[in-house]
Amino acid sequence: MRDSCRNGSVPEMQCPACGALEDRVVDSRAADDGTSIRRRRQCEQCSERFTTFERVEEVLAVVVKRDGRRTPFDRSKIESGVRSACKGRPVEESAISALSAQVEDRISTTRGEVEAAQVGELVLEELRRLDPVAAVRFASVYKSFEDPEDFEREIQLLGQEGPADSSSAATPAGF
Repeated sequence: MRDSCRNGSVPEMQCPACGALEDRVVDSRAADDGTSIRRRRQCEQCSERFTTFERVEEVLAVVVKRDGRRTPFDRSKIESGVRSACKGRPVEESAISALSAQVEDRISTTRGEVEAAQVGELVLEELRRLDPVAAVRFASVYKSFEDPEDFEREIQLLGQEGPADSSSAATPAGF
């Protein structure tokens, strides 16, 4: 197989019909709103045409847990925790998805490791804006509240920051 990346052309792919590595690109165009490239290829040996897609490989952040374990970032865990905190509250599912996406976007800028505590603080920050009651519920689990004073302290924090005042909300370190 020739090294076609060196001269700026597109590398060959293995033909799904005959397994040959020699092909030519017949057509290339953007796909999926510009997040990928669709290429129509033709095998040089059997003339079979096939389609390939090229996408940017996203490097997910690694979450460092309190006990030192490292796990890949999982947006569904945020959605599950927020959904539990919002149970019985007037919060749309789309708002939960949007909150999760905002947190994921902010975490994706780190391109490496992020402490679980930072993820929790980001979720709590967004949840305070979305629904203060749900924020207190989330904080009670996230911060492991043990007595009523913990709830009072969190409610006082809410009062100081204000649920809709994003300018006074503290941004966790590194974001």
